[in-house]
Amino acid sequence: MSRKRPKEKSLPSSPSPATGRSPDREVPAAHRAPLPAPAPDPKRWWALAVIALAQLMVILDGTVVNIALPSAQRALGMSDADRQWVITAYTLAFGGLLLLGGRIADLVGRKRTFVLGLAGFAAASALGGAAAGPGMLFAARALQGAFAAVLAPSALSLLATTFTEPRERARAFGVYGALAGGGSAVGLIVGGLLTEYLNWRWSLYVNVPLALAALLGAPAFLRDRSGRRGGHLDVPGALLGCGGLVALVYGFSEAEPRGWSSPAVLALLVAGVVLLAAFVWWQSRAASPLLPLRLVKDRVRAGSLATMGLATIGMFGVFLFLTYYLQVVLGYPPVRTGLAFVPISAGIVVGATQIAARLLPRTAPRTLMSSGMVLAAVGMVLLSRLTVHAQYATHVLPALLLLGLGMGLTFMPVYATATAGVPAQDAGVASAVLNTVQQMGASLGTVLLNTIATGATGRYVHAHGRGPAHDGAVLDRGMVHGFSVAYWCSAGVLLLAALVAVLTVRPSKDPS
Repeated sequence: MSRKRPKEKSLPSSPSPATGRSPDREVPAAHRAPLPAPAPDPKRWWALAVIALAQLMVILDGTVVNIALPSAQRALGMSDADRQWVITAYTLAFGGLLLLGGRIADLVGRKRTFVLGLAGFAAASALGGAAAGPGMLFAARALQGAFAAVLAPSALSLLATTFTEPRERARAFGVYGALAGGGSAVGLIVGGLLTEYLNWRWSLYVNVPLALAALLGAPAFLRDRSGRRGGHLDVPGALLGCGGLVALVYGFSEAEPRGWSSPAVLALLVAGVVLLAAFVWWQSRAASPLLPLRLVKDRVRAGSLATMGLATIGMFGVFLFLTYYLQVVLGYPPVRTGLAFVPISAGIVVGATQIAARLLPRTAPRTLMSSGMVLAAVGMVLLSRLTVHAQYATHVLPALLLLGLGMGLTFMPVYATATAGVPAQDAGVASAVLNTVQQMGASLGTVLLNTIATGATGRYVHAHGRGPAHDGAVLDRGMVHGFSVAYWCSAGVLLLAALVAVLTVRPSKDPS
């Protein structure tokens, strides 16, 4: 007869030191304590300083050479037909390679790409400053644009992934938006000072110490993952996308000297559209697309991108027109011309960091965007009333302050909203899309508005010319008239941007 074994008693489990409960007793999910949020990086604000310095360098370089261009042309013996390549070489490489640079940042790692872009940009700037001839300068400017296309999206994606808490995110993007909007004006100021007191080469050399300072801070303060394992670069997508963007940017740049009806310009624009259409088709079928279409199908993000594109189309012509107005019509020297743009930079800083950054955590982004565009449109209307005898303090200054506030109120929430909710593995290419829209808008806006202004000036001079004795006065009045027509067109584009923001960017108190 088998003897029955006594039932074993299980030993009580010791309580967990963290919860005081036995680990083998399950706790209902509703009663579990929430996991603590990861501690923020204590060096994140130093990281912002490094990112902001790099962003300032990239944006500044788009305009710092403009005022120095006449001096560089004389020194290197450039022809009038070739001088545009100092600007075009940079914009072609920058605008055409941004998407590729953004995806490289996602695959290789944003921090590594950021450092590579900084080092390359500094070397290209030093090469351009030491240029012995036009060809060397053009090549250096193209290299600057290529490395900027790597640097800009990695900087923005680092910012988007470093700051995730709503209030801190608003402050960080306030600084970034101020630099993105005001860097062009700062470039005119710096370019004027360097050209007048040193020489044109320092408009390129100035990037070297800025890049070195950012390179010293990047290893210590930037945090990022190493890159995406097993990721592949979409080579057909890169060829189609970059080819299409290069064709469009080049077509826009050639539209002014050749005319919109030129066969070469039309061929470039058509080729760009066809290549980009093929790019979109391929992205919907590629296994590892260069640009996942889900990023631009989101209505809020698409609305933010459209707002940015229209804003840059409407705004960036103002720097070109005011530079000519101040120097040619009012007779300002280069330094005074550069300093005349200080109010617009100040307005952008105040609008982005002191108003938008404080309001965004509790205000709908579309409210800030649309308000900024309306303010900027009012500033454009004020500029349309300028005459050949206008005074800076009473006529130009109020318009610049309104434009600056409008740009600050708009750009800051656009950057924050367009990069919110993007998966970490796509942050680089999402940032590149935003930078591409801004670059394309600036290129298209400058060409379109300059064409409108030039046409209006020609018609005015033809209708009011009264002989050689009055040619100078008539030309000045014709130039101001052409600028006035362009400013009215800019105001219309900015109001359209406000409408797009209201209709597409849903109200949200937390853009993250």
